[in-house]
Amino acid sequence: MPDRSESDSRKLLGRLRDAMASAGAGQERLDRVTTLVAESIGTEVCSIYLFRDKETLELCATEGLRPEAVHQTRMRLGEGLVGRVARTGRVVNSANAPAERGFRYMPETGEEAYSSFLGVPIQRLGEMLGVLVVQSKDARDYNADEIYALEVVAMVVAEMAELGAFVGEGAALKARHQQPVTIRATVGQEGVAMGHVWLHEPRVVVTRPIADDPEAELKRLTEAVERLRVGVNRMLDGAADGDAEQLQVLEAYRMFANSRGWLRRMEESIASGLSAEAAVEKEQSAARARLGQVTDPYLRDRLHDLDDLSYRLLRLLTGQGKAAEAEMPADPILIARNIGPAELLDYGRRLKGAVLEEGSVGSHAAIVARALAIPLLVQADRITTEALNGDPIAVDGEQGVAHLRPDESVATAFRDKMAMEAEALKRYASIRDKPAEARCGTVISLHMNAGLMADLPSLEGSGAEGVGLFRTELQFLIRSQMPRRSELSALYARIMASAQGKRVVFRTLDIGSDKVLPYMKAIEEPNPALGWRAIRVGLDKPGVLRMQLQALVRAAQGGPLTVMFPFIAQYEEWRAARAEMDKALERERILGHPLPASLEVGAMLETPSLAFATNRFFEEVEFLSIGGNDLKQFFFAADRENELVRRRYDTLNVSFLTFIEQIVQRCADSGTPLSFCGEDAGRPVEALCLAAVGIRCLSMRPASIGPVKHLIRRSHLGEVREVIAQARARGEQSVRAAVMDYLRR
Repeated sequence: MPDRSESDSRKLLGRLRDAMASAGAGQERLDRVTTLVAESIGTEVCSIYLFRDKETLELCATEGLRPEAVHQTRMRLGEGLVGRVARTGRVVNSANAPAERGFRYMPETGEEAYSSFLGVPIQRLGEMLGVLVVQSKDARDYNADEIYALEVVAMVVAEMAELGAFVGEGAALKARHQQPVTIRATVGQEGVAMGHVWLHEPRVVVTRPIADDPEAELKRLTEAVERLRVGVNRMLDGAADGDAEQLQVLEAYRMFANSRGWLRRMEESIASGLSAEAAVEKEQSAARARLGQVTDPYLRDRLHDLDDLSYRLLRLLTGQGKAAEAEMPADPILIARNIGPAELLDYGRRLKGAVLEEGSVGSHAAIVARALAIPLLVQADRITTEALNGDPIAVDGEQGVAHLRPDESVATAFRDKMAMEAEALKRYASIRDKPAEARCGTVISLHMNAGLMADLPSLEGSGAEGVGLFRTELQFLIRSQMPRRSELSALYARIMASAQGKRVVFRTLDIGSDKVLPYMKAIEEPNPALGWRAIRVGLDKPGVLRMQLQALVRAAQGGPLTVMFPFIAQYEEWRAARAEMDKALERERILGHPLPASLEVGAMLETPSLAFATNRFFEEVEFLSIGGNDLKQFFFAADRENELVRRRYDTLNVSFLTFIEQIVQRCADSGTPLSFCGEDAGRPVEALCLAAVGIRCLSMRPASIGPVKHLIRRSHLGEVREVIAQARARGEQSVRAAVMDYLRR
């Protein structure tokens, strides 16, 4: 930029800082901003529009338009040119605004006299706060220097709004981070919790957006960038032998840290009058705005890298953002953009719940949350920018809602709900040692799912008869390198010992799809859920499978062992997997190690194709476990990660229940033990219907055993089966309504 423009920008920001520092209410400060900008840029009109709610903009201050329009003129997101700027996050610059597509005339403002229009978004870290507008009678396009100056002012306005400089009366001037906010999200793990926010990455707030001495700020920026580069190089040196994906991220860090364009843009912002940290945050906000508009996965990853790097640089400049600066509350609810399984495990059972801005139902974090038995919400939009450390929060992992700073009525309702659940837990505790015996005399075997050593104490406390599914992949996912056979063997031995003789079903490594090992090369696939995963990986790359099977045999130490292969889709895969088991046994025999006293080898039925396998498969396999989560998504061709369709199809759909009955019959004909494992096994009504159609063993999270057992014990499976049959005969699509009516009666 020319020196004159830089000087003008510094003068404008200097006057702006003085105006912000002087006494006065929030409305007065906003009025001063519009007056100063109009004078400095030489336009007849300057206006500030702020959001009063997430869909409505309100004129909050103006120089040049009719004063009586302030707080009266409102428009919807996307409405008019102002609404277009707010919706797209992009500048609108027009010499003839009334001729622009989507122009909306607001007669109460008197704006018909003004032809030219320049609107820039007021945004902070990707969060849209409002729009800053200048207008003139002359028909002209605003030049690049004027646009840049207005963007700088908009950035300062956003920072001052974050600091509470414009608090006043009315919804548009309400204090930020103080009002109740309800955020809808996707359920990653069921449950409810109340507590206080603990930010995984503490916020960095720019308290000094404007600076007097550009040379001093440039020196601060240069020194911080150099420290950043040294840190990135050190991380790269330490990860030289790490996985390719981690190296790719660090190489992207180094590329951005050495980017002249990135540094030049921040230097220009400092020359215009911003402080070093404000210049960095301006660049970070621009990256986040682009992130919201980019769909290409590679570009999104790189913009994430730039965002992370900017955050690191902000921490170096401000000294903020260290977790040690705040004390974790006694009832922490973790808030993060995303989090890895190892990091979540580090928090452990101290957490009452977790809410992620990104993530997915099948993510590593969701797997760990199930192991920790804490509610988890994912895809909670804007939660990291809205929440502050210590904010009260209620997490509803049943409805998929986070209530941030809930009002008293919501908090009371939540406390009542949790009290009712606590009372129910007492009832469930009273039947913990009793069988899940229905009124008709049928006994259903209830088992728990696990994935960590820390899960095993729940075996006794929940009343589970065994572990119907032990997910072995967690021990691989939380490490930066492949675990050794001896480490796995020792872990599996401790798990068997902790089970105290109860059956533990070890599922071999289920990786691929949404579970990619950090030290294995990620394979780009158009549809990972239907791709190279689970037993397909194990058979194509048998080294890991063989190592794991040998570790399991050694861990049994001559006792019983139960192993289950995941995602078997056809008989040949079962034969190949079983052959690997036999090879592992033979190898251990040759080495003189004790072999299991008894060995059960089974398979998970997660693809419809396996239900139609030859009779020989059903006769050979020693047990089958229906993997309900995958089987349901493949049966209905509905991706369970896709919010548009994942709730569209009901487990109690007649077609799906009929399919389950067919599997039950095939297993009965061959004498093959059958169980059902998945989220639906832990939902009482679904579990009751599965039992009614012939499933006699269910495996679920420990917390679900009590509710499921309670409902089974007060129900008659023959009556439920008749209700299902009648609903089917009536041609109903789902039996849910009929079964719920039966239960109410």
